[in-house]
Amino acid sequence: MTPVQIIFLVTAALTLGAGLLVVTTRNMIHAALWLVVSLFGIAVLYVLLEAGFLAVVQVVVYIGAIAILMIFAIMLTRKIVNETTPRFNANWGWALLMGVVMFAGLAFILVSWPGINTPLAALPRSADPLRELGVALVSPDAYVLPFEVASIMLLAAMIGAIVVAWERK
Repeated sequence: MTPVQIIFLVTAALTLGAGLLVVTTRNMIHAALWLVVSLFGIAVLYVLLEAGFLAVVQVVVYIGAIAILMIFAIMLTRKIVNETTPRFNANWGWALLMGVVMFAGLAFILVSWPGINTPLAALPRSADPLRELGVALVSPDAYVLPFEVASIMLLAAMIGAIVVAWERK
């Protein structure tokens, strides 16, 4: 086994373990911190794939902005959340079933994809993938609408957290 494979296996196990702890930890702050660990594991996997730009974006955007925003929102709304509420509600079984169905569907799509066994060297490579990504993010025909909708949703979540945490006089 090569060192890269060992790093991959350790990182994948750490990322999956942290992801499991995100959804099973009772303390919301600890869950958010486990999310940071999981997102950092994804950044390491991007480095192993030689996608340095995506690794930096993962650290700056997801860990540096979104995870910290979530921790800030949790800390703002902590007083109004009752710590004695049950961890799981009556619909946890349906959520588990939907998660298994989604995983099975994605696994089926991945396995039936004809390029699954294609070596990386045989896949087509563009001249400048970073430029193409930038053009796709701002192009009206590509991802500008989902990108802007995500930013509006994050802004609405932050405003909602402030409104919920605001003390009424």
